[in-house]
Amino acid sequence: MTGPLLEVHDLRVVFPTRAGPLVALDGVSFDIARGEILGVVGESGAGKSLTGAAVAGLLDPPGRIASGEIRFGGRRIDNLGPDAMRRLRGRHIATIFQDPLTALNPLYTVGRQLVETLQTHFPQSTAQARRRAAELLAETGIPGAAARLDDYPHQFSGGMRQRVVIALALAGEPELVIADEPTTALDVSVQAQIMDLLKRLSRDRGLSVLLVTHDMGVVAEVCDRVAVMYAGRVAEIGLVGDVTRAPAHPYTAGLMGAIPSMTIDRERLLQIDGSMPRLDAIPPGCAFHPRCPRAFALCGHDRPELMPAGASRAACWLHREGGA
Repeated sequence: MTGPLLEVHDLRVVFPTRAGPLVALDGVSFDIARGEILGVVGESGAGKSLTGAAVAGLLDPPGRIASGEIRFGGRRIDNLGPDAMRRLRGRHIATIFQDPLTALNPLYTVGRQLVETLQTHFPQSTAQARRRAAELLAETGIPGAAARLDDYPHQFSGGMRQRVVIALALAGEPELVIADEPTTALDVSVQAQIMDLLKRLSRDRGLSVLLVTHDMGVVAEVCDRVAVMYAGRVAEIGLVGDVTRAPAHPYTAGLMGAIPSMTIDRERLLQIDGSMPRLDAIPPGCAFHPRCPRAFALCGHDRPELMPAGASRAACWLHREGGA
């Protein structure tokens, strides 16, 4: 099939309150090709996890999609009913959450959880499902997989539990996996192993991945493209190499400047002054302009859309025709 696997166009998510609607995502647009890993990065509160939840149909009420479209394999899915979305989720779109303990039932063995998931998606006997469950655990790097089917989640280390969660996500043979900060609770060496696993699965299975993370280092190592989010909008999007080597948006440049370098000797890391605005206090114009060292008059009253900015696209007036 040709065309992107996932297309998100002008997505707007709101939360009704007594004081009026709070806009959590405002005009988010991106796509993911088949077999591509797209990283979504930004500070806490930027809307990264909310974007993944909206795609998976897992928005917590009273949050809702107010406008825009989400298309999967060319089919619009943001307007599906709960039953239709449930059939799509797991079988075609899977989610990996950051805390494996909340994703696994502590009262059931991992084998039972895998078998139930497999039998939900594919007609097969329990014996067949157990064999497939062992294969999935082995594929995700769990030693002695067949012998561990009857172990409970608490008998696995944090990294091994996350591998079990990945095996559960793969059980339905999905085309897209949404990984929401899957390494947050793990130590650095295990983080690298899990990221390598996701990268290998994407390559071997042709799996598309939407990777939500706050770690630009992870993005640089694993992803094909990156979308940088700020205050519920995409600030910049492009190939990882282009965005990390020559960031086009001042916010992206600030994120990159805050990463320690092995080659550049400097006394202090760069920092972005101020903090992310609250949803009920998004400034007019470019939401980043109060913190931006390169802001000028236009930034304070006109909101920029994504526009060509070198090799990537950035929502920044510095890249309009004629410059600032």
